Amino acid sequence: MGTAVRAPISPPGAAFPASQRAEVIEDAARQAVADLVGGDPRGVVLGPGREVMIGRLAEAVADRWQLGDQIVLSRLDDVANIAPWRRVAEQRGVGVRWAEIEIETCELPEWQYDELLRGPARVVAVTAGSEHVGTRPRIDRIAERARRAGALMVVDGFAAAACGRVRMDDLGADVLVLSSASWGGPQTGVLVFRDPTLLDRLPSCSLDPLAIGPGRLEVGPHSYPLLAGLVASIDYLSTLDDAAQGERPQRLDTSMRSVGEYQSELLGRLIYELRFVPRIQIVGTPDENGIPAIAFTHETRKAQDVATHLADRGVCAVADLGDHGVLEHLGTGEVGGVVKVGLAHYSTTSEIDQLARALTDLI
Repeated sequence: MGTAVRAPISPPGAAFPASQRAEVIEDAARQAVADLVGGDPRGVVLGPGREVMIGRLAEAVADRWQLGDQIVLSRLDDVANIAPWRRVAEQRGVGVRWAEIEIETCELPEWQYDELLRGPARVVAVTAGSEHVGTRPRIDRIAERARRAGALMVVDGFAAAACGRVRMDDLGADVLVLSSASWGGPQTGVLVFRDPTLLDRLPSCSLDPLAIGPGRLEVGPHSYPLLAGLVASIDYLSTLDDAAQGERPQRLDTSMRSVGEYQSELLGRLIYELRFVPRIQIVGTPDENGIPAIAFTHETRKAQDVATHLADRGVCAVADLGDHGVLEHLGTGEVGGVVKVGLAHYSTTSEIDQLARALTDLI
């Protein structure tokens, strides 16, 4: 990133070094993302953040919608994968159907999509894993139903990509949404298209009237230091297992499998410890196979008070008022919000023990 900041960089397409340097960074970023998820670099669209990228995608695919069409959203999803779709649906007069979650468990049953996809369904947008309650739905089964219905399957991989191996083919996604910020990289958003030719069939939002492929959904110049940081962050992920060998795709496969196994063990430990803490109620019924993120409430304290208590004891936790997304649907705002804690590849059992002790000390 430092090199990209200091070196002269000009818009790609020219013959001089500054322009060629931009092309090299762009190509490297597309290839790195493709290596991470088993995609095609020709289908990798780069941008400033997942919210912006989902908005661009929604605007583009909505160009073909007609009155009477439907889209299917999920109550499990973050607002980032709900608000852009609802906005364009209202603009186009398209109906929205909702996949509901089980309130007690926070699970997203896939069988309900049989009914939801009856009729002219255009898009199914769903998360590969909730960063709020940890639920990891069976995306492959939902994708099978979407494919039979002829709907575009858009999967938000924000949380899932940071905690294990995520592959386009395994998910069955037509478009996968990523953000390198989720695994500690820079604030960049990415769309990965299973079929790169779909990009040339979508209306372009580019300032370049001759833009083709990914460039059709990329507006203005990129932040090349951030793209360089995106490549570096994916290279870093490929080194997390000392046993990883071969080319980058093989190293990533090995390392991310190990990340998933390690975080699964930690998550099991976290769930176990929290269940013995007095006055703590975990939201849903998380297990070690989910996203390593847990939300909980306290019987007598508001979420912000709990988060402040934890911060004073060296534990980083987030207080969420529960006024939007899945947490609003669960009604957590009525009990003072929730405290959210998550695990990363660098988390340790001692940190989990520190969290449990701090919560036990809360009177």
